[in-house]
Amino acid sequence: MEEPKQEKFGIKHLLMLLASITISVLIIVFNKEIRNLQEFGYIGIFLIMFLGNATVLVPVPILAPLNIILGGVFTNPILLGLTVGIASSLGELVGYLAGYSGSDIVKSSKVYKKIELQVEKYGLWAILFLAIVPNPLFDIAGVAAGALGIKWWKFLIAVTIGKTIRAIVFAYIGYTGSLLISKG
Repeated sequence: MEEPKQEKFGIKHLLMLLASITISVLIIVFNKEIRNLQEFGYIGIFLIMFLGNATVLVPVPILAPLNIILGGVFTNPILLGLTVGIASSLGELVGYLAGYSGSDIVKSSKVYKKIELQVEKYGLWAILFLAIVPNPLFDIAGVAAGALGIKWWKFLIAVTIGKTIRAIVFAYIGYTGSLLISKG
């Protein structure tokens, strides 16, 4: 595990914090319009999943069920899983940036301290595991990774692998379910 850099809170950190807050607010405000993006196929799904995962500490519980439903609509679970996995992990960079910026949004909570301890102890393996398991607390892991100084690209690789595995599994559940229903 790398030692976090002790940097002063500067303009770069302030801009990252403001960007992560702005994205979260815009997603909440334009929630209805964002859901309509699925009409645009894989590009729409990419945008929905990116934006849905770009919220910081505002869980979007529809994402996992939506992935299963889409698995029944789109006929290629691997392509759907890759689309969802990559888009989701890119969206998670917003939480990472909030942590990197030195934001104290959640650092005093007990949940943050537990997750931070796991990320500090197990590093990218903790990030990978938390990305695979559906949970609304993944943003906290992203904040912890940023705060601990894990390189953004290492964080992104671990998250992409984990979220893609999860997305492919969910897509196959939806795909298999739709096949069973159509034969039934």
